[in-house]
Amino acid sequence: MSSNDQLFERAQRVIPGGVNSPVRAFRAVGGTPRFVQRAQGAYFWDAEGTRYTDYIGSWGPMILGHGNPAVLEAVQRAALDGFSFGAPTEREIELAEAIIALVPGVEQLRLVSSGTEAGMSALRLARGFTGRNKIVKFEGCYHGHADALLVKAGSGLATFGHPTSAGVPAEVAQHTLVLEYNNLQQLDEVFATQGHELACVMIEPIAGNMNFVRASLPFMQRLRELCSAHGTLLVFDEVMTGFRVALGGAASVYASQLPGFKPDLYVFGKVIGGGMPLAAFGGPREVMQKLAPLGPVYQAGTLSGNPVATACGLATLHEISKPGFFDALSARTRSLVAGLQGAADAAGVPFSSDSQGGMFGFFFGAPLPQNYGQVMATDKERFNRFFHGMLRRGVYLAPALYEAGFVSAAHSQADIDATVQAAAEALREG
Repeated sequence: MSSNDQLFERAQRVIPGGVNSPVRAFRAVGGTPRFVQRAQGAYFWDAEGTRYTDYIGSWGPMILGHGNPAVLEAVQRAALDGFSFGAPTEREIELAEAIIALVPGVEQLRLVSSGTEAGMSALRLARGFTGRNKIVKFEGCYHGHADALLVKAGSGLATFGHPTSAGVPAEVAQHTLVLEYNNLQQLDEVFATQGHELACVMIEPIAGNMNFVRASLPFMQRLRELCSAHGTLLVFDEVMTGFRVALGGAASVYASQLPGFKPDLYVFGKVIGGGMPLAAFGGPREVMQKLAPLGPVYQAGTLSGNPVATACGLATLHEISKPGFFDALSARTRSLVAGLQGAADAAGVPFSSDSQGGMFGFFFGAPLPQNYGQVMATDKERFNRFFHGMLRRGVYLAPALYEAGFVSAAHSQADIDATVQAAAEALREG
């Protein structure tokens, strides 16, 4: 029995499913999870000492690669001063100021410890600000595991949503409406019938939880118009895309093509913590001042603004703000995606792909999916075979068809070339 098998067997005795987050269990692709021992740059090594080129990067945060010297130094210095105080620190202000300076429309920010916490808090704030209960989300978008967001579509727009998890009361799910991503007709219909009851619409502008699917420009433009017309807050979940697809996040990508565009609230995570547990939500002062201690919307957290996490996040933001960083990262990511597309074309395998900044996705099927239903129609079994073919060749991709991939600044062109070669071989295997 391999070291990974032994660790997994041991883990299953004390941890449900042997993992502390479900996708790590390899249930979607089969096989045994790799237990990571250490990581450096673009690579990590498992319990057996096997090296893998890492394209999940802790699911996005490791935009600089593992063990970046500047980030490591900042974390070590902060740790010497103390792990946690439960009292304000100057570094919390500095991180909030850094994020606000990079993202138009954010005037105030509240730091928390996880994307789920940030999404849940933004949702409560939107309801508290508008005095409304109903919210809209989109099928295939994931905003953390808060009860109101673990909901799937009902049988029609007039029906309430249904829980996707046991333990979520129907009374909670009934306030969540779930629409099809990129469906303009559904968008118009729900606002026409229930717009006056909607507190917010929460969306991943580039969805990373159905692999990689971006909202079309007409869809995003119409969504902004409808939210503005009905007094509904537009909430961008940029936990994945924030400071990952561009320095200003996905909102800046849309604003470059839709002049004046900006959401009302943002949810951030991953990159802003540089790999530490840290997230945030923010928006206009008028909305944010509804939060306690100024307003009636309660939110609190013992470890919020943790001094070591904020040091890690600040150092990461400093490095990625350097001139040319995103140009280089985007070019490297496009090189990978083009190489994968070329390998699939050469093998005669139906394939589609897309990328933005350091985030990418691919599907075994064409054309490129525009919503969750189309993602579900792609070739899952082909993906599973490809995943294991790449794993055998030392390339670690997300162990599920429904997850985006991530390139870091530490990936070299040689890494990209080796990955494309491995893909060509894996695709020839079938």
